[in-house]
Amino acid sequence: MEKKILLTDCPDDKGLIAKITNICYKHQLNITKNDEFVDRAQGRFFMRTALEGNFNDATLLEDLDMALPAGAERRLVASGRKRVVLMVTKEAHCLGDILMKCYSGALDVEIAAVVGNHNNLQSLVEKFEIPFHWLPAEGLAREQHEEQVMALVDSYQPDYLILAKYMRVLTPQFVAHYSKRIINIHHSFLPAFIGAKPYLQAFERGVKIIGATAHFVTDDLDEGPIIEQDVIKVDHGYSADDMAAAGRDVEKQVLSRALQLVLEERVFIHGNRTVVFK
Repeated sequence: MEKKILLTDCPDDKGLIAKITNICYKHQLNITKNDEFVDRAQGRFFMRTALEGNFNDATLLEDLDMALPAGAERRLVASGRKRVVLMVTKEAHCLGDILMKCYSGALDVEIAAVVGNHNNLQSLVEKFEIPFHWLPAEGLAREQHEEQVMALVDSYQPDYLILAKYMRVLTPQFVAHYSKRIINIHHSFLPAFIGAKPYLQAFERGVKIIGATAHFVTDDLDEGPIIEQDVIKVDHGYSADDMAAAGRDVEKQVLSRALQLVLEERVFIHGNRTVVFK
């Protein structure tokens, strides 16, 4: 018996839940979990349906196309483990957290490889018997370096590319190559303190909370659709370095939760926003 997830994103209309579930029943598929949401401001309907049974994908999708309103988007994806490539620079906390959760089974994902523009984290990665590739950027134009990275990443055919503190701005060509498949962790509660040194910005502003944001990468720096966020309280006694140290714990937790949500097909992207079923 197969397990798959049906993802429906379409203009809102009467009876959509009944139409979709009746088609699943017609195909003798069992619904194990169903989540739905209507964005009334946009007039848009979202539904995630976990199914099990014997699938005829083409016929099921044809029946859905006949029942759903014009402009509908639907996907039928297999449940189970996804494949990712992690990209890193020098900071170990987000990478280490994902490696440990994968090792312990807390995060069900296949880490195909780790790519770094520095080799500081190579020994850590190799302890988990995962390939580490060092592709230094010195002496190369950004486009030249990214061509090397893309060739290597593509050889692993990942479902997603995870920027676990990869501290380089990506070109539009790179982003387009992995459209809606790059997940980044930003050490700020976006949209506040975009860009470099957000903890110093937060310290100078005298904030009382700091946070982290996991988002899909787009051409607009640190402004892609947000997947997950969290904050912790700070006070006047925190220096900028204290805030950065405390923030690292938030960063790794937020990235790990976001990755889990994406791997379980719980995230819909609609424009520059997301609908997330938890």
